[in-house]
Amino acid sequence: MKNLTARFLKLLGLLTMEIVLVSVLFLTAFVVFFYLTRIVFQQQSEALDEAAFQWMDAHRTQWPALTPLMRGVTFFASAPFLVATAVLLPAGLALRNYRREGLEVFWAIAGAALLNHLLKTHFHRLRPDTALLKQYGLSFPSGHAMIGLALYGCLAWLLWRHGRHPAWALALLLWALVIGLSRVYLHVHYFTDVLAGFAAGLAWLILLRAALHLWWREQALREQAVLNAESS
Repeated sequence: MKNLTARFLKLLGLLTMEIVLVSVLFLTAFVVFFYLTRIVFQQQSEALDEAAFQWMDAHRTQWPALTPLMRGVTFFASAPFLVATAVLLPAGLALRNYRREGLEVFWAIAGAALLNHLLKTHFHRLRPDTALLKQYGLSFPSGHAMIGLALYGCLAWLLWRHGRHPAWALALLLWALVIGLSRVYLHVHYFTDVLAGFAAGLAWLILLRAALHLWWREQALREQAVLNAESS
């Protein structure tokens, strides 16, 4: 009995720490996003964006081979790639009896895409006129950064949760960061667009995890209630 109580208290402590950590991450993402909106739309400061462009341009001049590499990197959060991933990856996970994981991946992409469209429509910031790639649509926040972080962050979490090597989860997060920075390198987004995209993507991923957790818990309780009613 004592061992059981000790294990329960330990588990409760871990859950409390997880909730605190996730809450801090969400609040940080929320504050960063709205701080960036203040910089961009109220103060109309371009210092951070100009500094980032100059830094990227210096590296492009020094290493011209980076440009085709960045063009390739940016594809992995493009609309065709994301649409294919949102359909094929959840289907593949469902076939391997990972239906919940497939649902998480689908809503990570679809929800982030919808939220990104709403945010871009609201803020209505035009893209830089120095882009190395022809891009349509609005600029703030970056869709590649936001949806990319939601997708690869979700995959990183799933790998971590299922006990895969943590290096893979870290690699996926770093990959999402590189994709976002490729948009600044190619001048199709301002640096503040990308930072806001990262913040919004993280916030969405946390909200999604919380919503799905509550939904599945409620579903389990309903199923248990039905079983209890049938057995009584």
